[in-house]
Amino acid sequence: MKKILTVLFVAVLAMGGNAMAQKTVKLGHINSNDLMQIMPGRDSAQSTLQAEVADLENTLKTMQSELETRYNDYMEKQNQMSDLIKQTRQRELQDMGARIEEFQKNAQKQLQDRESELLKPIIDRAKKAIEDVAKENGYTYVFDAGVGALLYSQDSDDMMPLVKKKLGLK
Repeated sequence: MKKILTVLFVAVLAMGGNAMAQKTVKLGHINSNDLMQIMPGRDSAQSTLQAEVADLENTLKTMQSELETRYNDYMEKQNQMSDLIKQTRQRELQDMGARIEEFQKNAQKQLQDRESELLKPIIDRAKKAIEDVAKENGYTYVFDAGVGALLYSQDSDDMMPLVKKKLGLK
């Protein structure tokens, strides 16, 4: 019985070792953050986004300033107002505050959508270059060191120079 198990164990090892010898695993890594910093078009996308952020911030400041002015006016004159006018002004101030909050929420979503829209072609181009380099050079797996997904990299190749070459970057 022991002899049969030994023979079976040796056979399994031989087949497993043979299977491993046939398929070599080639690992590579790239820092996507570093790649995005040098991608063409990123600076113009960032500038466009910054301009849109500035426009939204200016609108928000105007809205907040108007609310502050109305609030200060209310505080100064509240002693001379009837209860009905006080309640009306308080509701107006609350409504303005709610509109400002909604504006902030919508602006944040709009900026996230716009950032995705502006960066998507750049990200797609980088991703395609990484995939092409991986296929051309026989990589089985590529890890992204830029997002902390790489815990150990001694036996993997840094693909950044190859991807830069593929994209025509220096």
